[in-house]
Amino acid sequence: MDAFGDYDLKTLCESYSLRRDFQIPFSASGLFTASRQLSFDAVAYTSNLENHPEVVQRFARRAKVLGNTAQVLRSVRSWPSLSDTLDRSGFRIPDTIYHGNGRQSDPERQWLRKPIKSGGGHGIAFAQPGRSAKRGFMLQEFIPGLSCSASFVANQQEAVVIGITEQLVGRSEYGADGFRYCGNILPLEIAQNRDDTANILEQVQLIASLITREFQLVGVNGFDFVLADGQVWLTEVNPRYSASMELIEKAYGLSIFDLHVQAITQGRLPDFDLDRRLRQIEKRSYGKAILYAEKDGQAPDTRNWVQSEICDVPFPGENLVAGKPICTILAAGESNADCLAHLIYKAKAIKGEIYA
Repeated sequence: MDAFGDYDLKTLCESYSLRRDFQIPFSASGLFTASRQLSFDAVAYTSNLENHPEVVQRFARRAKVLGNTAQVLRSVRSWPSLSDTLDRSGFRIPDTIYHGNGRQSDPERQWLRKPIKSGGGHGIAFAQPGRSAKRGFMLQEFIPGLSCSASFVANQQEAVVIGITEQLVGRSEYGADGFRYCGNILPLEIAQNRDDTANILEQVQLIASLITREFQLVGVNGFDFVLADGQVWLTEVNPRYSASMELIEKAYGLSIFDLHVQAITQGRLPDFDLDRRLRQIEKRSYGKAILYAEKDGQAPDTRNWVQSEICDVPFPGENLVAGKPICTILAAGESNADCLAHLIYKAKAIKGEIYA
């Protein structure tokens, strides 16, 4: 059950759209309201329920939650708590200003204005210098570098990193702008250098292990970071299944949901060596791009899109709203540049079908 209940999902399993099946606008509380009409044994959640621990708690009263508890979400999604943990352990974190703490941003540095309940880059923008943080937002020092994400499996005590990807952010080819998330590329191109790989992997593994123990994380989790001068600057923890994981499945032949369930129900972690796997997929890259509508329109006959490695497919004739996602495009190539070229080509073809 989700907002869209896409066409391709309907072909795979019993699925429901809040909008189409229940006439409920998408919201976290709307998911719980609609769920009262369904029968289920367990709940596994994705974005953006990490920002709504009260809804996760309500689900937990009905069924087993296969994921982090509401209490864990509250602690790990609290940036003051998370940043303090990282800072005490010697990891780099962006300087951050919170509402009501009396600080103003240093005009000699660049700052971002970020929602407290962030996700997918929504609502993030450069802040004017010398300002204080408004209610519901924080000001965070802008760290120039490469936007990345890491995925790991946890059992409250230990963690195993299963993938690191480059993030695609604000790419106009896919109808995105600003800091809006619009996809991933695996592997990190810089990580194809052996020394860089070892350095990055060590930092990512240490961070994953630290936050797992400190916050009692379970199942599959991820975190976003900026890679600058070989250093990892963590910017956000996503304590649930995250968007880059389908590329990890394709590249390494893992069943992410199986890893998720085994870690939660049995405490079992995979016997997985990311450094070795990176060497095995040399000269092969995997990518995904989220295509956003550039203007209002209508979906064409989309029934053949599934055969073209297009996911999250809208129903034929469905209304497309400017700024909202249309679909997800998958591609592979012999390098990151080759993979990106395939993604851009497919995005142009889809836009041609829609807006011709």
